Amino acid sequence: MTSRFPALLLAAFAGALALSGSALATPAKEAPWLPEAAAYRLTLFLGNLEPLPWDDVEAAWSEPHRNSDFSFGALARLDEDSDVKPDTLMDAISSEDRHAVFAEATRLIALRLEEELDRAIAAESPATAQRAVREARELYRAFADGIAAADPEASRRIGRAWLELASGAGSPGLLGAGTTPTSTEAMTTARAVISDYLADNYLLDTFTTRRTLSALPETAVLSGRSVEVPPSLPPGSDIFDQDPLPLLVLNFEEQGIDETDLPLVAYGDMLFDSAQIFGSPARDIGIACSTCHNRSDVNQRLFIPGASHQPGAIDVDGAFFNPIFNDRRDDPIDIPSLRGLRFTGPYGRDGRFASLRDFSRNVIVNEFGGEEPTPFMLDALVAYMLEFDFLPNAMLTADGRLTSAAPEAARRGEAIFNRPFAGLGDRSCASCHVPDANFLDRQAHDISSVAQVYEGARAGALDTPTLLGTVYTAPYFHDGSLPTLAAVVDWFDETKSLGLTEADRDDLTAYLEAVGAADEPYEAFGSENTAFRLAFSELTTFASTLDTLIPQRDAEHILLLVDTVAADLAADAGTMSNLAARPDVYALAKGLEEVGAAVRDEDWAAAEASWSAFKSDANAIDERAF
Repeated sequence: MTSRFPALLLAAFAGALALSGSALATPAKEAPWLPEAAAYRLTLFLGNLEPLPWDDVEAAWSEPHRNSDFSFGALARLDEDSDVKPDTLMDAISSEDRHAVFAEATRLIALRLEEELDRAIAAESPATAQRAVREARELYRAFADGIAAADPEASRRIGRAWLELASGAGSPGLLGAGTTPTSTEAMTTARAVISDYLADNYLLDTFTTRRTLSALPETAVLSGRSVEVPPSLPPGSDIFDQDPLPLLVLNFEEQGIDETDLPLVAYGDMLFDSAQIFGSPARDIGIACSTCHNRSDVNQRLFIPGASHQPGAIDVDGAFFNPIFNDRRDDPIDIPSLRGLRFTGPYGRDGRFASLRDFSRNVIVNEFGGEEPTPFMLDALVAYMLEFDFLPNAMLTADGRLTSAAPEAARRGEAIFNRPFAGLGDRSCASCHVPDANFLDRQAHDISSVAQVYEGARAGALDTPTLLGTVYTAPYFHDGSLPTLAAVVDWFDETKSLGLTEADRDDLTAYLEAVGAADEPYEAFGSENTAFRLAFSELTTFASTLDTLIPQRDAEHILLLVDTVAADLAADAGTMSNLAARPDVYALAKGLEEVGAAVRDEDWAAAEASWSAFKSDANAIDERAF
């Protein structure tokens, strides 16, 4: 397999079909959130973090959420378009009263919903009525998943009411044709279904104190029943793959070895793209290793409110992913590249893990709350990640020297890079970023880039990062505080008193840019090399490990693979340009599910037969264009 296209589902954003109930693997853009509904969902999400980020809660109402379709926040919209006033809510936020914030925010959304329903009923034209119904339904979205989880029958009843409201609102038609009048009676009847439920559950004087903030209706909370609302990410989150997609360079591929001949590596490749190895909520919202590390590199667009201070950064030891691993510190770190991983140990930002195996287990079990991986799973993950290679760079030799392809400024910068400075303890930049050792020294150093958290603290030492490929991994430093390589040079010059001239800074920057460059940094898509072709090749390669696992009767690892790949195949079919071939891919996914069903029944003959049919069908599909 020459390249990969790791995909993942934003289960919080879209209801794609799951063949086996697993987290899927096809990105789906979420519908835009209204500012009030977005602020409410952000409030619920942030309100479950410990410690609770009160400044972020206030910002959720005063500012538009990240990537919002609106240029203003909820407060501005309420001030301009609504008679519902947020004063009591803002007082609760100022008082840092978690329960009061929940109660006031919930009432506010319910009141806004009723306000729009009033407008719909009072509208003098079908167009105005339809607009108000749409607005009300978008506000209802803030409560919808809680109602669906706790009261499916009410959810269906309310769903029908929304359809009846839209129908009763009438239609302005098109160019005077197809006009249908508004039916106030039908709208009033449908509206009552929604309003009665709001009155009983969301428009209350008092709410039961909740340990976990959610959109569950009050009647469900009072019943004492255990109801789980599916985990979701709040508005403003972005866990899509980076675009353009980084090019993946694998050591075995560069040697002409096919991944299907390396079953341990292929299974590790599948695990790297599987949300199934993590616990909830990461598993349920479709987060995998490849979510943060797109094709072994950095996902520079990843952002989760409350866990990210900027795109490309995340706090993996906060309250969201695994509360028991919460260190109660707001310390998101810039996502590191995994390129050349076999050369870059020890692992972790401060080099706390000497073993990649131990580091991988910590990510699965501690950071993301997964079950203890089997020895085979760890073997496979490590075997795959050790194949990650650096991007080829024609401006560098294998021992880290510049070639004739590098610009003259970079050559002058190379001399500066190797020059000892008093401010660096009579060492040079190359003392830590050793050119003939992949610009690493495999040590941790305190360069005073980490703020001292208490007097005498010695917690500022960070693992020396490689400089290879860094042109494509901005921003820089552990917290992403420096936007460019030029800013890195300026920081060292100023904080270490290097005494560089402006020309020196420019030359040193040119050198870093030459070292950090690549010949082809991104995947090149075309009419034949499509996203689906890459995904299809990847998924069928994952499945090829069944040639090894089925004869071994390894049910546990077969089922993990089948549950991951079958769902992903069906979801990725949605990216096909060849629409006529989609049913074939859906059938192929179903065939892989049949392998899993036979394994669960311990019918190994049926499993082998279904697997043989899958391979034959996959080969036939692969011969056609997508």
